[in-house]
Amino acid sequence: METRLFNDLDISSEIKRAISDMQFEEMTPIQAKSIDPIMDGKDVIAQAPTGTGKTCAFGIPVVERIDTNSDKVQALILCPTRELANQIGEELRSLCKYKSNVRTLAVYGGQPMDRQIMALKKRPQIIIGTPGRVMDHLRRRTLKLEDLRMLVLDEADEMLNMGFREDIDTILQSAPEEKQFILFSATLPKAIQDIASQYQKDAERISVLKKTVTVDTIKQYYLDVNERYKIEVLSRMMEVTAFKLGVVFCNTKRCVDEVCSALQQRGFLAEALHGDMKQLQRDSVMAKFRKGFVNVLVATDVAARGIDIDDIDVVFNYDVPTDEEYYVHRIGRTGRAMRQGLSYTLCTPKDRSKLRFIQNYTKSKIEKAEIPTIETIKEGQLLRVCDEIREAAQSRMPKRYKECIDHLVEEGYNEEQIMIALFKLVMSNQTMSANDHIKMEDLQPRREAYQGGGDFVRLFINLGKKDKLKDIDLIKLVSNETSTPRKGIRKVDIMEKFSFFEVPNGCEDEILGVLTKQKYKGRKINVEIAQRKNRR
Repeated sequence: METRLFNDLDISSEIKRAISDMQFEEMTPIQAKSIDPIMDGKDVIAQAPTGTGKTCAFGIPVVERIDTNSDKVQALILCPTRELANQIGEELRSLCKYKSNVRTLAVYGGQPMDRQIMALKKRPQIIIGTPGRVMDHLRRRTLKLEDLRMLVLDEADEMLNMGFREDIDTILQSAPEEKQFILFSATLPKAIQDIASQYQKDAERISVLKKTVTVDTIKQYYLDVNERYKIEVLSRMMEVTAFKLGVVFCNTKRCVDEVCSALQQRGFLAEALHGDMKQLQRDSVMAKFRKGFVNVLVATDVAARGIDIDDIDVVFNYDVPTDEEYYVHRIGRTGRAMRQGLSYTLCTPKDRSKLRFIQNYTKSKIEKAEIPTIETIKEGQLLRVCDEIREAAQSRMPKRYKECIDHLVEEGYNEEQIMIALFKLVMSNQTMSANDHIKMEDLQPRREAYQGGGDFVRLFINLGKKDKLKDIDLIKLVSNETSTPRKGIRKVDIMEKFSFFEVPNGCEDEILGVLTKQKYKGRKINVEIAQRKNRR
């Protein structure tokens, strides 16, 4: 297919300027095939994997077609998870950068309802949300779809896998019949095609084949870390990893700024790169990075799309990426030009399920690495000094250095004493970014909870058959009110007066904190970590 440029699109200059700021020039295949029919108001059913530019494929037409004179909700984008909702929201806000009076809002479980209701009163025209939370707002009448013009399902197959079919049907039936309906899905099972045939009219079908995933030239590692000490673990890994150029990936622009600032304070030559920076700033940062004036780039996924450097030695995933394709794109920055690449991913307990999905997707093993101790870091510094001495020994010694050594020998010092003294001087000038006051056990996740199996925690809830609770009700309750995805909730056992269920390790604190403030059919909810039975 012939390459198409965003500048060739018949869209406003404001959006073209925003796209330029995002460093996009050429369209991806899904964008080249989808944008025109969506702009023309046609229903579209598109099959495309994640990481192919789907958000801009529907996001550009959505933003362009908003009537800025109206403060009604005109576009609704449904997606399976809060992470994706935030990601889409961030990209749409970037597209709206120069377009005044276009307002967006992401709504999802795990965020206080009253805060979302206040935000809805500011009259956003574009809503991005998970089906469960959108349903909550429809029931409360805090979200109205009477004036909806466009409805988008993103990752539709994933939403069905998570049990959202009933909610999706209700939302579609609540929207005007004469809306434009756009559906994106990685696969097109019968259930997706049934939705398309029921709710779409003369839809244009689009398909983009999945690219082959290749990570064979990259050694991949992960580290189990405590969320609180991620920056400490990152610093230690950077201390012991020999690299000339490295990239640190974060999921948000705010995190990029925070991590970059922390690394700079610890003495690393780091610079930030994200979408809020002006083009001149980004160009300046990249020029410094290419020339080696800075050797650590801290970036978001979107900003890093413009990086095309073959000499990157290592990639550090400070945050586990929101989808599997992003992981491949990230670590693909290293291991180029027939060289061996290296990647490290910091994994908190709540990230473990994501990491398993990534391993399944890439069909490669991500080995566990251990967090370096202070002793390991000091040993590494000593070895680096030895390497520097070997290199210096290959060159001729300046005459004044030789004269200084001769004077010391005349004063009675032997060569061994002189060498030891020089080593002490060199090592005393070695700075260390790591904090030697933090205990090793604090850097790693706590293992206090009863793990129901592998990386899952078993929880107790005081609701059961007596409350007319079913498996799907419990799953919806947990996923709608917290950030725990439906597919992460398993082994649900409904008893007469109480129930048990398992969630990924690390999710339990949020569930305990959020659900214990809620009521179910008038009954106050109590959630606790299930206790292992004593065995005699």
